[in-house]
Amino acid sequence: MKKIKLDIVGLSYSQTQSGAYALVLGEVSGRRRLPIIIGGFEAQAIAIEIEKMSPSRPLTHDLFKSLTIHFNVVIEEVIIYNLVDGIFFAKLICNDGKKTAEIDARTSDAIALAVRYQCPIYTYEFILASAGIMIEGTDFAFLENIEPSNEAEGVSIPDNISSGFASFTEAELKEQLDKALEEENYEKAARIRDEISKRQ
Repeated sequence: MKKIKLDIVGLSYSQTQSGAYALVLGEVSGRRRLPIIIGGFEAQAIAIEIEKMSPSRPLTHDLFKSLTIHFNVVIEEVIIYNLVDGIFFAKLICNDGKKTAEIDARTSDAIALAVRYQCPIYTYEFILASAGIMIEGTDFAFLENIEPSNEAEGVSIPDNISSGFASFTEAELKEQLDKALEEENYEKAARIRDEISKRQ
């Protein structure tokens, strides 16, 4: 079965679905997008690596990477290989230099590791055909209408995390960003970083 390469093209907090984040993967050679609803912790793990933030202590996915590197195991690719009742299934293709192994993983965890290893993400045509969305331009407004899947169940984001940083000056935002990183409040840090990026 032919694999289709995907890139991460968006990660959005849903204003309508509490605790749900929409991770959008895009077909490298096409216009289809694959939206996957994930939990807050996994969204944070992906955003931190994409934004090149440096947490003061290693997160779980960073620890996993350190362990695999120590024991000479690399993740060569991630494959989203199935979709059953709205739940995506993924596997890590790992190699220790002697043999290759396939490890089952939640899709959100697999992608959090893929960004750390900078390894390719693939899926199959039948998954894109059934769950993919054709996008014109770069409009991601549709993310707000995606229903959360089981990946996001049981995850809640604290109410004190707000995206309303528009009234802050740039100096205040930088101060808030440093404070959020120091307190390991990475969700807040990502939102402040987004606000700073919007102004530049």
